[in-house]
Amino acid sequence: MDLRLVYAILLTLLPITELRAGLPLAISYALENKVSLPLIFLIIILTNMIVVFALFLFLSFLHEKLLKFPVYKKGFGLCLKRIQRKANKLEKRYPSLEFLGLMLLVALPFPGTGAWTGTLVAWVLGLDKKRSAIAICCGIVLAGTLVFLATFGIISLFPH
Repeated sequence: MDLRLVYAILLTLLPITELRAGLPLAISYALENKVSLPLIFLIIILTNMIVVFALFLFLSFLHEKLLKFPVYKKGFGLCLKRIQRKANKLEKRYPSLEFLGLMLLVALPFPGTGAWTGTLVAWVLGLDKKRSAIAICCGIVLAGTLVFLATFGIISLFPH
């Protein structure tokens, strides 16, 4: 296996770079090695989706452990509860807003707007994990499609 594919997968797993950096590198690998582009696209998309589920599990676990420390519990724990209460009110009033908002946040193919950010936002706001994961995964597919099209020059992500 070419190291570029390994690097592409690693970039896809990392915050900031995610599939925005991993997918073009994987496409380069696929074109030079005559590997199916849909297969490479699927590998990178699924790799980025793994982050969502791992983060949801890790954040809840870490939060529970940190709640044992008075400084954390008093500071972040109370702040988090207040944010979540406000988010729950908004979620009840506009139930589709959270889904669309998360999906679009993740779909923007710019650094800092991917699966990591979407998952952190959903977790901090206390949004439903299942609905959030679906929205984030839809955003990942949209972002992947935009990056794929931009990689081939079909669309431009930055105005000239």
